[in-house]
Amino acid sequence: QVQLVESGGGLVQVGGSLRLSCAASGSTLDDYALGWYRQVPGKERELVAVIGYLGGTKNYVDSVKGRFTISRDNAKNTVYLQMNSLKPEDTAVYYCRVVVSGRIYWGQGTQVTVSS
Repeated sequence: QVQLVESGGGLVQVGGSLRLSCAASGSTLDDYALGWYRQVPGKERELVAVIGYLGGTKNYVDSVKGRFTISRDNAKNTVYLQMNSLKPEDTAVYYCRVVVSGRIYWGQGTQVTVSS
C-alpha cells in the first residue's frame, strides 16, 4: 500500500512561485515514474509533468514548459514541482500519482490558487 501526501499549495499572485511536494510512504518509489496532475471543477484531470525513475527523463504539458520544473529526491521518497511565473489558468487542485505493480495511487491533492 502506497500513501502519497501533497503539500505546498496556497494562494499566490500572478507571476509568483510555489513549490509543491509529494511525500510517499509504504513503498520505495525509486523504480517508478512519478507524475503531477491537476484538475479544475468540471474538467478532466490533466497531466502536468512526469519524471522517470532515475530523474533524467522529464516531460511537461506545453502550457507549463519553461515555467514548471519537476524533480525527485529518492532518498526522501519525495517528488517536487517548482512552479514559477504562475498564471490564473494554473489555478487547480494538484495531485501526484504513481503506478506500482499495475495499481494507480493518488495523493489527496493540494489547492493552488493564482490571483490576478
